[in-house]
Amino acid sequence: MADVLEITDQNFEAEVLQSDQPTIIDFWAEWCAPCRQIAPIVKELAGEYGDRVKIVKMDIDANPQTPGKFGVRSIPTVLAFQGGQVVEQLVGARPRKDFEEMVAKLL
Repeated sequence: MADVLEITDQNFEAEVLQSDQPTIIDFWAEWCAPCRQIAPIVKELAGEYGDRVKIVKMDIDANPQTPGKFGVRSIPTVLAFQGGQVVEQLVGARPRKDFEEMVAKLL
């Protein structure tokens, strides 16, 4: 199963905004229980769709700039990017089908 790439404020632009592939980013933190709840779903989706959709995550404690730029106020927040623009957002622990629908809209 593909691992979810951990990205930083430093490589966010190159990995997400300039990506040729649509990208889903999971903003999370170690202390966040709902983040741990959705982590296996995010990882499964990376395994299933990783060849067509780039799936990454960012620790908001270690990387405060990017979440601030995109108005991330609570976590988990999952943003879908296409062509460098946010096209969809999910906030909070959600069922797997919500994430699958997000991926489907990008394909």
